[in-house]
Amino acid sequence: SCAGLVLNNYAPDDTLMSVSRIAVALSLLFSYPLAFVGVRDGLLDLLQVENRPDSLLNSLTIVLLSIITGLAYKLDDLRKLLAFNGATWGNAVIYLFPTYMFIQCAKKNIKPGLKFEVPVAVLTGLIGLGMGLLGTAIAVNS
Repeated sequence: SCAGLVLNNYAPDDTLMSVSRIAVALSLLFSYPLAFVGVRDGLLDLLQVENRPDSLLNSLTIVLLSIITGLAYKLDDLRKLLAFNGATWGNAVIYLFPTYMFIQCAKKNIKPGLKFEVPVAVLTGLIGLGMGLLGTAIAVNS
């Protein structure tokens, strides 16, 4: 049995853990803007927005921060979110993205040895997809 935030497993009067909690809070406070700008700009890139006036950036920042703050307010246990994240994105990074990149590279440069490796890569990707779907279902139903 472990708390969603590992630092909460330690005694509240432990001085070193209190310093660690403050260090984590400062790290989050000062690194959040950098990560947030990446999310905001990534969303604009995904939506293919070329013209980005300050008014759009400010409005989108308010909307995104409101959504993220609302979700953070409702989530009191991160285990389910982390399990879902690992089952979807973790699995995609380990199995699906490398398979896709290998197949795209193999299309451009087919060598005799790659004719055998491409089906193996596809099989690996399909197995990873199956494990990702199973892991996602387990994470959602737990």
